[in-house]
Amino acid sequence: MRDLPPIAQLQTRKSAIAQSRVVQTPGPNALEPGEVLFGLHRFALTTNNITYAVFGDSMRYWDFFPTGDSEWGHMPVWGYGDVIASRAEGVGLGERFYGFFPIASQLQVKAASIKPQGFMDGSEHRQRLSPIYNFYSRCSADDPAMPLVFEDAQLIVRPLFTTAFLCADFLQAQDCFGARRIVISSASSKTAYATAHCLKVGSAVERVGLTSQANRAFVESTRCYHQVLGYDALDQLAPDVPTLYLDFAGSVALRTAVRERLGTSLVHDCVVGATQNSPASQGTRWPDPRPAFFFAPDQGQKRMAEWGASVFRERLGHAQIDFLRTVTEGPSPLLTLAHGQGFLAAATVIDALVAGQVDPRQGHVISPEDPA
Repeated sequence: MRDLPPIAQLQTRKSAIAQSRVVQTPGPNALEPGEVLFGLHRFALTTNNITYAVFGDSMRYWDFFPTGDSEWGHMPVWGYGDVIASRAEGVGLGERFYGFFPIASQLQVKAASIKPQGFMDGSEHRQRLSPIYNFYSRCSADDPAMPLVFEDAQLIVRPLFTTAFLCADFLQAQDCFGARRIVISSASSKTAYATAHCLKVGSAVERVGLTSQANRAFVESTRCYHQVLGYDALDQLAPDVPTLYLDFAGSVALRTAVRERLGTSLVHDCVVGATQNSPASQGTRWPDPRPAFFFAPDQGQKRMAEWGASVFRERLGHAQIDFLRTVTEGPSPLLTLAHGQGFLAAATVIDALVAGQVDPRQGHVISPEDPA
């Protein structure tokens, strides 16, 4: 096999995730039997990716695509990859797959359990990691009910909506831990209001969104919350209502303020993300109920075992189509796409996401190729 092209990588400094660097490494000389080489076609950047980096050590996200440098990591993204070389039977040149990628021009994987729907990466280092991130879905076998007009919007919505769908499912299965109200931080984030959207179905529990004053009008326009409050208006929360705190912000200061306001009315404290770039509860000892991290892959595996994989995909797919229509249609859509080219564009978006300076209506889709 001819030598394959060098690999360009956008790496993230683990201790300061707004810092990025571009690194060139040699491509593989040849593939071993069963191996596949992807060329990254397009990928999305959202606060979800910032959460992966914030929890890169504790949740092992840095381990998916090791760089060999303890100070620098690969921020994982969800995207489309095209097969540019293959020695795996059943995986053809030019096929497109959706899955978990590093921000890099190429990714070498070892195809295992190849099926019409896709395959698992059987690389040894990924076997110790959550399998839900190791599946590469064949785009030609994706849900035929999904309109093609949603192709780029899916890059933004699919991973975060899966988290939202599973989080809402988990909370509803637990009868929201007896809460009559759910207070949701970082309510303008797409995963937060997608979760609120899912909780609207079959639930009478009140949903209160917490957000900055700058994003309050947008959060109200989502119509996913019964009430929207600024972070400086916690005194408007009635303190005697059994409440579940659903945290997408990861702010210790906000968690402290919420707990002081609610006191014994807090029935559950659920951590989902960290849009404010600090692992929730790090170095802090909390009284009961202690913050409990919700890990979507665990709930996904549980439901696939209970419902079967095909039923799970069907339910998730129908819910996702409904949400995509909700956010993309109408005179003032909740989601508009911003397209960028090249790693410099990706680094600029990452910097803005870390700083909280991205318009909540925008979804960023990046192509690795530099503009001509």
